[in-house]
Amino acid sequence: MFVQGETIAAIATAVVPQQGSVGIVRVSGAEAIAIAHAIFHAPGNQPWESHRILYGNVRHPQTRQLVDEALLLIMQSPRSYTREDVVEFHCHGGIMPVQQVLQLCLEQGARLATPGEFTLRAFLNGRLDLTQAESIADLVGAQSPAASQAALAGLQGKLAQPIRRLRMEALDILAEIEARIDFEEDLPPLDEPAITAQIEHILAEVSLILATADQGELLRSGLKVAIVGRPNVGKSSLLNAWSRSDRAIVTDLPGTTRDVVESQLVVKGIPVQVLDTAGIRDTVDVVEKIGVERSRLTAQAADLVILTIDAQAGWTSGDQQIYEQVQQRPVILVINKIDLVQDISQLSLPTQIQQIVHTAAAHNQGIDTLENAIIGAVQSGNLQAANLDIAINQRQAAALTRTKISLEQVQATIANQLPLDFWTIDLRGAIQALGEITGEEVTESVLDKIFSRFCIGK
Repeated sequence: MFVQGETIAAIATAVVPQQGSVGIVRVSGAEAIAIAHAIFHAPGNQPWESHRILYGNVRHPQTRQLVDEALLLIMQSPRSYTREDVVEFHCHGGIMPVQQVLQLCLEQGARLATPGEFTLRAFLNGRLDLTQAESIADLVGAQSPAASQAALAGLQGKLAQPIRRLRMEALDILAEIEARIDFEEDLPPLDEPAITAQIEHILAEVSLILATADQGELLRSGLKVAIVGRPNVGKSSLLNAWSRSDRAIVTDLPGTTRDVVESQLVVKGIPVQVLDTAGIRDTVDVVEKIGVERSRLTAQAADLVILTIDAQAGWTSGDQQIYEQVQQRPVILVINKIDLVQDISQLSLPTQIQQIVHTAAAHNQGIDTLENAIIGAVQSGNLQAANLDIAINQRQAAALTRTKISLEQVQATIANQLPLDFWTIDLRGAIQALGEITGEEVTESVLDKIFSRFCIGK
């Protein structure tokens, strides 16, 4: 947890041997500039001023041994990420330069930062609210352009603004009610219809924001899609055509795929984890049997199942058995190898499956139609995964759910004509829950939980 006056340091970039071209060591706190003066030598008359970049060398302060040739960026309080004095050493990439520079900073009195501590200080020093801080973590971990845009919207305050406005409206209602409790004889009667309408308005706004919870989860964690079917129906060919790569081995021999093959794709802005599974059938081969069992487990854990069949064979008893095992999940039926049949309309198919796609994976046909079917399946669940203004996370959704419950309880209290004192109890609960979202009311344990999922150096 943040301790006033401590100076912290950490490597702020990924350390990858022989791959990183630049590595950054970030230092924040009252001693940041003094530490920079101790270990950084800037030749000539370069001014040590805020928001300037200095060129020079990092040297050991006692031995003067050269550690690295680097750039130094100075950002004095309050015009910095943490609103403290911040310096950044932009070193050569790799392991050794940044590690040695960080070690020198620690020897000069800095403490190694904990995960997310720079962003935590930005929050505690008033530069960011809690929704913006969480959006930074979402931006770093974004797996698609849509997820990145949603995180940027949160960083710009598009979630915080309506939450603050709703909290202020609730506080105004509370003030009106408490004024009548304390000064009943000096004020006109409470306008109960107006109060009821205001609470209904806040409740409706809360419900609208709460509806984005599934959208946010979809953008952050993506969609897990399992391709299942009998052996040799073209599952691996479908994965290869979809991912535009040769991720899976394709042969005419059934049972070639023995394990789950994974590919990461982005479909219409949604990150999708595609899992090509072993062909499901009864077998005496021990290794293939293990692969079949893994296929069943993968399908049961998937968000969406693509059941693939062979257009030449049509719907078989084996396909029916597989469908019965996966029908608890949303299913898209892919009829593959349509290039090998004359009339696809003659196939007898189960009426329970609504989404049916025709493909010829070996010729890259039908992939766009499959992607549109996936988006259709997503949207049929009342999810909108693209062009989001905001997308709340699980913590925010939990706070908004408590807000909604509290406001509904206020409505019940009013309907039951209970005294004004009872109105304020649940109204305060709603105000507190809204404050938890932006950080006006938050505990140390909540902060620890939020920032522990950040990387060190952010």
